[in-house]
Amino acid sequence: MKVLTEDALLVCRHELGTVAIEATQTLVTIAGRRVLVETNPEDRPIRLCPNIGVAIKPCTRTLKVKTGYSDFVRIEGRRLCLDTVTGLTDGTPPGVVDYLVRKPGQDLVEEAA
Repeated sequence: MKVLTEDALLVCRHELGTVAIEATQTLVTIAGRRVLVETNPEDRPIRLCPNIGVAIKPCTRTLKVKTGYSDFVRIEGRRLCLDTVTGLTDGTPPGVVDYLVRKPGQDLVEEAA
């Protein structure tokens, strides 16, 4: 499982909606790019979700991460984000539409399973 950096690409399940990621820690980098830690993918804006229509709400924010935080590595007490990060969005139908990682932002560092 690859470690996520600030260059990671996260999308809603509708594929075109991209999550605006913000790295909050500055201690650890990979190739000069900050590593993402716990809560970085949560409550983030989603841009350009194509799920639009009458009585349909497009994905506009990420919700809590369901899976994908490291059980082994922490930075400043917060778990590392892995390329298995998934969670729900606020899009319709409620409680169904996930966001997920398309690209981790780097190909050098992995966490052993």
